[in-house]
Amino acid sequence: RRPGSADTRGQILAAARETFAEKGFDKATVRGIARRAEVDPALVHHYFASKEGMFVAAMELPIDPDDVVPLLLAGPRAEVGERLARFVLTMTSHAQARQPLLALVRTAMTNEQMATLIREFMTHALVDRVAQALDIPPIRMELAFAQMFGVVLARYVLRLEPIASVDVEELVGLLAPTIQGYLDPVS
Repeated sequence: RRPGSADTRGQILAAARETFAEKGFDKATVRGIARRAEVDPALVHHYFASKEGMFVAAMELPIDPDDVVPLLLAGPRAEVGERLARFVLTMTSHAQARQPLLALVRTAMTNEQMATLIREFMTHALVDRVAQALDIPPIRMELAFAQMFGVVLARYVLRLEPIASVDVEELVGLLAPTIQGYLDPVS
């Protein structure tokens, strides 16, 4: 294995993109990506904290689950729905963050390989982690994310009015109770 060079990070990202595209998120490994990039696996960990972090960089996503999950879970449990709604709506209100996400979604709608890749990543990196931390069945977390996904599509792809132009805080106020209902403990 050769040591790191000025473009090692770029070579790792190129190898990661190819590996994720071929194997999907679940079956891609840090060792396999390092082998393809012809670097030591320690260098992969040096540049990227986790496989999720590498995926975020390779796909040029505007968010990293390693940052988002703690943010969603910080604070009272009764306010997780509000934090999730506010995070998604605030993040997607910025075109710079929204555009790469919508590009991936559009690609996933017509490309099964991309749909699988995104599904595996979302399930492993976000949905399962938050559901486990909240001690709820994953389907409840999936419903919360699906609700937010639908709102983002209605707001920015379909541009349904008044959803498309209403203030973020007004939408948060409307959505938070519904999202929280999905996340409350099952009795």
